[in-house]
Amino acid sequence: MGPLIFCDDLLVTPSPQPPIEPTEPPGHTGHGHPGPEPASSHSHGHGPAAPVSKHLRKVIAAVLIPFAAAVFVGMAVLWPGGAPDHERSGVGFDRQTQQGVVTSLEQVDCKSVNAGQVPPTGDTSTPSGREALAAQTGECKKATVEVGTGPDKGRTFVEIVQPGAPRQLEDGQEVVVAYAPDAPRDLQYSVIDVNRKLPLAVLAGIFAVAVVVVGRMRGLFALIALVFSFGVLTLFILPAILQGSNPLLVAVIGASAIMLIALYMCHGLTARTSVAVLGTLVSLLLIGLLGSVFIDWAFLSGNTDDNTGLIHGLYPEIDMSGLLLAGIIIGSLGVLDDVTVTQTSAVWELHQADPSMGRRALYRAAIRIGRDHIASVVNTLVLAYAGAALPLLLLFSIANNSMGSVANSELVAVEIVRTLVGSIGLVASVPLTTALAGLVVSADRPGSPVARPASGAVRGGRGRRRKR
Repeated sequence: MGPLIFCDDLLVTPSPQPPIEPTEPPGHTGHGHPGPEPASSHSHGHGPAAPVSKHLRKVIAAVLIPFAAAVFVGMAVLWPGGAPDHERSGVGFDRQTQQGVVTSLEQVDCKSVNAGQVPPTGDTSTPSGREALAAQTGECKKATVEVGTGPDKGRTFVEIVQPGAPRQLEDGQEVVVAYAPDAPRDLQYSVIDVNRKLPLAVLAGIFAVAVVVVGRMRGLFALIALVFSFGVLTLFILPAILQGSNPLLVAVIGASAIMLIALYMCHGLTARTSVAVLGTLVSLLLIGLLGSVFIDWAFLSGNTDDNTGLIHGLYPEIDMSGLLLAGIIIGSLGVLDDVTVTQTSAVWELHQADPSMGRRALYRAAIRIGRDHIASVVNTLVLAYAGAALPLLLLFSIANNSMGSVANSELVAVEIVRTLVGSIGLVASVPLTTALAGLVVSADRPGSPVARPASGAVRGGRGRRRKR
């Protein structure tokens, strides 16, 4: 039995026997249009590829099987067994939290609850001063919140919401409350966020339904691969880094495991997928090398905001620059596999359309597709990072800083290195994967029975059939 290939809604097993060529109608001797294709010759853009020779399958297996074995052995050796225990600091994300609900809401005078006070200097030119002055003359909301989980379930406390606060509460709204056991009893609980689980769950459900409806079986396998990716991230990568393992090593092993399972699950156990895996692997290694060089050269510590500062304070043994590099590798993987799979599929489709095409002609044709892909993907990556850092860039714009000083700050320099290193890896993956795919498919001669397309050499009624 040949390798399984995941099609749109079927599992197709390519047969190792040479396919029977369709006969041409009388009067057609290879010129003009070929005869009608059999019903089984219909194929989608990413449908089953022609099987490569047995020798090439052995070569690919000889490279990928040891690599896959090393990845899963590395996961077994570095498996953390859960995040380490620590004493909560009560700061930021390290606070104890419970669920709650707003049971009542009433309007009160801000002065009566002492919610707003002008700064001692009386300076109202600052945002905090203006907000305090507005709070003194405005109406506040007095919310009664009931704790819904934990040992104090059923306990109520009062939360004062100022009129200019970014987060306003509503009666009956579910909220997240922080618990500070060392604080006075009246100050132990406070509202820190709203509960968004329901809208997020509904949105995730709509996404899953859309993927399955459009992608059918392939979409279902993509969702399973997505669940696996999050499992590797939350059960292996994050706890292993917290346990003190080298972040770069953990990221490389975890990203490789995600890549192997996701690509083979979504695109089938084929030589075409194996070429995409090899192209992705080499590109990830290039990204890791470049990232390591430029993070050290630019003296990027990786400790750039309150969250990374908190991580460094709780786990000082974590290499923050290594954590930054691990984030670059994992962040680049999602776009890399799209590029490598697309380029490999383009080479395979071109070869099936014209099996007589030489290696150089095949590369030139596929690289033209790759250039368009490079332009769109790099632009997408840059805009994605720019969108994530938009509030930060806005602050620099308000301060009227020059572009040079903005780029020189570590907050922005981190994003620049992340974007450019990932983009270089994406650009390099196109010619690399294209050359590798061209080498594999052109190594099988068009006359070889196992190298013929399973669905006929000519698609869509175009092209000329060579007489054999």
